[in-house]
Amino acid sequence: MTTPLLVLDVVGLTPRLLAHMPRLSAIGFQAELGTVLPAVTCSAQSTFLTGLLPSEHGIVGNGWYFRDLGEVFLWRQHNRLVQGEKLWDAARAARPGYTVANVCWWYAMGADVDWTVTPRPIYYADGRKEPDCYTAPPSLHDELTGRLGPFPLFTYWGPNAGIASSTWICRAAEQIMADHDPDLTLVYVPHLDYDLQRFGPSSPEAARAARAVDDILAPLLDAARNRGATVVALSEYGITDAHRPIDINRVLRAEGLLHVYTQDGMEYLDPWTSAAFAVADHQIAHVYVRDPADRDRVQRLCARLPGVDVVLDAAGKRAHGLDHERAGDLVLIADPDAWFTYYYWLDDARAPDFARLVEIHRKPGYDPAELFFDPANPGAAKLRAAKALLRKKTGFRYLMNPVGLDAGARAVRGSHGRLPADPQDGPVLLCSDPALARERVEAVQVKDLLLRAAGLTHDAVSID
Repeated sequence: MTTPLLVLDVVGLTPRLLAHMPRLSAIGFQAELGTVLPAVTCSAQSTFLTGLLPSEHGIVGNGWYFRDLGEVFLWRQHNRLVQGEKLWDAARAARPGYTVANVCWWYAMGADVDWTVTPRPIYYADGRKEPDCYTAPPSLHDELTGRLGPFPLFTYWGPNAGIASSTWICRAAEQIMADHDPDLTLVYVPHLDYDLQRFGPSSPEAARAARAVDDILAPLLDAARNRGATVVALSEYGITDAHRPIDINRVLRAEGLLHVYTQDGMEYLDPWTSAAFAVADHQIAHVYVRDPADRDRVQRLCARLPGVDVVLDAAGKRAHGLDHERAGDLVLIADPDAWFTYYYWLDDARAPDFARLVEIHRKPGYDPAELFFDPANPGAAKLRAAKALLRKKTGFRYLMNPVGLDAGARAVRGSHGRLPADPQDGPVLLCSDPALARERVEAVQVKDLLLRAAGLTHDAVSID
């Protein structure tokens, strides 16, 4: 007999933050949770759901250089990118007909689950972007938005990122559990990510964010208890204090290794002709080197760069479970207080127009500056956004460009991606089933733990 299972991915949750979250803390035993390198959303979630390291499932970061396309892409959405047997495949092998709801875990598109919800804006032909979500089956869209309203996309990411999106996600999960009774419900709760990067994990804002998440989780936890469900809460990484940006691509460009091409006075990364360039991803950077003969030179250059802690070559990637063809030829790990920018232009006047936008799919690297109205002049940035919104509402073309180009030096106070040095600042797992209690669970063991929590048998690696 199976047990209903609710799995909460509470982004950025650590033992330190649990001190501000009495409802979540009370669900059951607490265990230290091992993570993977890089400790970022897409890599960690893929390990939880497959029981494999990035070297096996292929998700080497939140994005990478697609060599066969000659393009850098972050935040792709299709589940086929994740290699290996998924949790739901193993569950159905043990119990045919096992049902699964995925509420905003990553790589949701095309996943073989029964109910899917994931953010998906509407891109109109006139350039407008409106908030919405993708659902499968399609009827689920109107079921959710009819009761909850449209998915609040602009509070899910960007300068206005806040609690509204996580609230919507939690209420959607409650509704799906009530209406459809899935065996497994996966729920992604992103809110802690925002203010921990904006203000740092030791800030008062971080404590307030933790309390806010605890409040919105309470009804969902009550709903799970009323169904007799086992609850597992976990996190992908802990965010630590960081304030020092590393402009890795500007260094590579200054050395003549990174090339750009110019259109309308704006510079764009040219990965096809570059001898070396980096895909920045928080505290990790994948450096792609076109000619193996240049690898030693690039490695020495990166190792000397202030803020770079470790440079992983082929042997280093293998030792960290990151030796996949999608990974960079070299992988850089930042110092604990540092993180990598994607910036490659040397003159802000030559920056591409998307650099000042919330544009996660066009930037060739992660950009935490998107969490802020331009710190150089927040008032002017908000005024620009208000004018753009007015143009949008009156039917004119508009450009929403509130993002600054120097938020790294002025604003960012938290980052992640390194393996944690202190368990108090690392990811954590909580579970309401005392029979599964232990002191530590490795990321590759989460899949098996979830199968056991659901009352299913599986031949995966034992967590005992």
